[in-house]
Amino acid sequence: MPDLSTDVRYIKGIGEQRAKSLQKLNIHTLQDLIAYFPRAYDDRSKICRIKDLQPGESACVEAMVAAQPTLSRVRKGLELVKLRAVDESGALDITFFNQVYMKDNLHPGETYTFFGKAEGIHQRKTMSNPIVEQNRMLTGRIVPVYPLTAGISQAMLARAIEQGLNACQDLLPDPLPLEVRRAHSLCDVGYAYRQIHFPGSEEQLEEARRRLVFEELFLLSVGMKKLRSRRDEFLCPPYQNTDITDFYRRLPFSLTSAQKRAVDDILRDLSSGRPMNRLVQGDVGSGKTMVAAAAIICAVRNGQQAALMAPTEILAEQHYRGLCPLLESMDVSCSLLTGAMPAKTRRSILEKLRTGETQVVIGTHALISPDVAYASLGLVVTDEQHRFGVNQRAALSAKGERPHLLVMSATPIPRTLALLIYGDLDVSVIDELPPGRQKIDTFAVNSSYRQRIYVFLRKEIEKGGQAYIICSMVEENDAVPDDRKAATEYSQMLQTQIFPDLHIACVHGRMKPKEKDKIMAAFAAGEIHILVSTTVVEVGVDVPNATVMVIEDADRFGLSQLHQLRGRVGRGQSKSFCILISDNRSEDSKARLSVMKQTGDGFKIAEADLHLRGPGDFLGQRQHGLPALKVANLRCDMALMKEAQQAAGELLEQDPELNAYPVTARQVQKLFDLNADTLN
Repeated sequence: MPDLSTDVRYIKGIGEQRAKSLQKLNIHTLQDLIAYFPRAYDDRSKICRIKDLQPGESACVEAMVAAQPTLSRVRKGLELVKLRAVDESGALDITFFNQVYMKDNLHPGETYTFFGKAEGIHQRKTMSNPIVEQNRMLTGRIVPVYPLTAGISQAMLARAIEQGLNACQDLLPDPLPLEVRRAHSLCDVGYAYRQIHFPGSEEQLEEARRRLVFEELFLLSVGMKKLRSRRDEFLCPPYQNTDITDFYRRLPFSLTSAQKRAVDDILRDLSSGRPMNRLVQGDVGSGKTMVAAAAIICAVRNGQQAALMAPTEILAEQHYRGLCPLLESMDVSCSLLTGAMPAKTRRSILEKLRTGETQVVIGTHALISPDVAYASLGLVVTDEQHRFGVNQRAALSAKGERPHLLVMSATPIPRTLALLIYGDLDVSVIDELPPGRQKIDTFAVNSSYRQRIYVFLRKEIEKGGQAYIICSMVEENDAVPDDRKAATEYSQMLQTQIFPDLHIACVHGRMKPKEKDKIMAAFAAGEIHILVSTTVVEVGVDVPNATVMVIEDADRFGLSQLHQLRGRVGRGQSKSFCILISDNRSEDSKARLSVMKQTGDGFKIAEADLHLRGPGDFLGQRQHGLPALKVANLRCDMALMKEAQQAAGELLEQDPELNAYPVTARQVQKLFDLNADTLN
């Protein structure tokens, strides 16, 4: 008798070979199989009379084979099986191309269901290569459409899932407590699984989907709340000295009110007696680094060391050059630690960190190397937090005794989505730019403007500016259409044909980090006029002279990504421009690029991105170790998300350890497998 952990190869009709194909879909067990939900549905529930078939429309007909099917070989490689099927309203001529077995599979006098596109005029109706069956697995019903891989067909997968459900539907544990299901009018888990795969009607499909969406968001919310509660259990000595008035006085500018609010949030955390776990989220150029500097000063004044980790060496060096003079002017010792340092310099810095002589260290993932030890690490700051996995941040935190954690992100997340994604973090939002930050003029044009763009680029470079050109792929032989601008070939073409007198370079993600950093450093130093790049510059070094951002095939990027790329220019005193090139004339593409022209507000753009494309970008970039959403669509299910969060809060208030709900507890633990140690 199979159970949920049974290997799929033992399911009837699968076997060893198909099991290998299913593994590519991450289907290994019977549980995986029945939890492999459809991506869409075809409504084939309506059976149509032959007389009512409309040319060009797909439909189901139930008809009897009127005579023995005939086989004819038209030429080599083309064999036709023809037959006539009839119902009480008329006749349908059916042709199968290169499906010789149909001649013997369909028997005169027997009735079958045919699904396909109808053709023909007047009384003569035809259909080519229809789906045909008698058991109505793929016809006469709402039919699931699954993501597939080589060697797996829709019919085979549907049959296997139905067999799996027949074997174990009653064995499925229900992670939603009975009182939660009743309070929110949710069906039980077995019914939901059956109807999500093989719905009896649209109403039953919606009932199943609502239950599974609620379950997914409920379990995620329980896990996030448990993460937060675990964190709140830990105590640490509260910071006594949180007066940073002199820090404000030393700055050559005033912080914005949004920056000051974020600093106040941080100081309140540091003096609370509990480890800080805060995200500072702000648009490009909103001044997150100065907020981090305030936290660093406060930590040092309370006898603690601080570490700031950046994703690349060039960004770490940029932070060091920007922060070190300010920190040292306030008698705070500061060091830079990267993987490229000479061994002697590295040994000296490590010794100073170990003894506490260095109070602040700025660096890359070198900060978490096994040989790095800190005297008293009290504050960890990570920049561009979505570039670090949860394990990297945890490794740095492990260098101290439950240090305070501050993460910074220039990827604005809509507030509604941040509620879910950052449920384990406190969030400070810097939603205002410093005075004088200029608007970047943004244009959306098609490729016919390219020659004019080249003329404009030359004028900007002659005025002392520099330019980025972003391409969506690296080489022309990448598996995307040939008209996509490839970074390496495009940069060579520009150098040899358009700008032979200028210095043009190319950078992309397939380069070794040192090679990439070397080119970026040369661009920052003004030695390169035009940098052709993939999206690796989305988060990058400040280049004040860069005044033009050209993005090829702009329709291929999400709005938030376009906004991040645009933020690479406009960092100096000169007027800056962003030019979006796209030949995509779809209404969706026009709407998205129109948003970019209308606003420079990253939060408004993020909201528009969520509305137009859904939450995939935000969830995909986080790398937090959180489970992916399989059923829920946060663009559509926001109301249900709030309902699920409320239910999760009520359950945990009643039973914080879920002692009375072991099935719920196990499912939450399983869901957070990548993060399991934080839930134990």
